[in-house]
Amino acid sequence: MPMSRCPLAPTFPADFTAPVPETLAYSLTLPAALASPALARATTRELLKAHGLPDLLDSALQAVGELTAVAAQFTESPNFYLSLRYRADTLRVIVYDSHPRHAQPHLATACDTRRRTALRVLAAVCRACEGTWGFGEAHEPGGGTRMWARLPRESAARYGTGDPHTPAAVTA
Repeated sequence: MPMSRCPLAPTFPADFTAPVPETLAYSLTLPAALASPALARATTRELLKAHGLPDLLDSALQAVGELTAVAAQFTESPNFYLSLRYRADTLRVIVYDSHPRHAQPHLATACDTRRRTALRVLAAVCRACEGTWGFGEAHEPGGGTRMWARLPRESAARYGTGDPHTPAAVTA
């Protein structure tokens, strides 16, 4: 009977630890399609609930929807990439699309203006949540554009609640 040189797969014990905010770290590749922002929001909703972050639903779903809608519009490839991370009491939403930085300054400025205009609601959400947002050249392999939003939990949890302590009203 011949002996196999392939080792047996290691047995990992089942981990029944419930997800906590600090373990929220997910990445998705989504098709560049009109349905993708809705899929991204639905996935984000379930992940935030599972990780005990339902207080971030309103602000996070708005940010994810805005970023993925712009990525689906701008990407030149059949898909784009979404990353959700929770670290240091802040939700980080990052989206990568394949649209490259233009070499000609005039085109780069026009494209940046178009993208900034498309993200005006995201800018208002981040302002209301005392967060940050932006976009720039992706330095990862494959290039393209990286867009992001950082939503601090304390202020983002007040977003959309009608709480008088909400930092700013959202206006586009």
